Amino acid sequence: MTSRATYEPQLTVRVFKQNFSSTPRGAWFARHLAVHQFCLWGISHRSELSDDALVLVGELVANAVTHGRVPGRDFELRLTHVPGRVVLIEVSDARGDKRPPGPGELPEPGPGDDHGRGLMIVEALADRWAVLDRVPLGKTVRAELDLPR
Repeated sequence: MTSRATYEPQLTVRVFKQNFSSTPRGAWFARHLAVHQFCLWGISHRSELSDDALVLVGELVANAVTHGRVPGRDFELRLTHVPGRVVLIEVSDARGDKRPPGPGELPEPGPGDDHGRGLMIVEALADRWAVLDRVPLGKTVRAELDLPR
């Protein structure tokens, strides 16, 4: 009996992680650093992938600053790039008592509502997304974009 080894190419997973103040300025800075990071990873600025990823970053950091803010606590942006597979966007905040609805649970906003559409955009753009508990406290909202192979 002979066995054949299959060749698995090496895979480099790239991660960017940074804490930001839970303020509009912190959200602005997080979005701008995400643009820079995607460019460093070879994700062309103004490409469909870059635009979708930046909309997701914008929505998630805005939610962290608006709904997940705990005075004196930062939010965390974590970007992961697995070339040829996925871009993962995770935003964590310290507010565990205020958990948003997850995938498939989003209520329709009323015609006069001026909020409640951010996670609908996340659901429309992301290939997968989830709301996860964060240890020791808080929550993480994760959105994934599949990459062409």
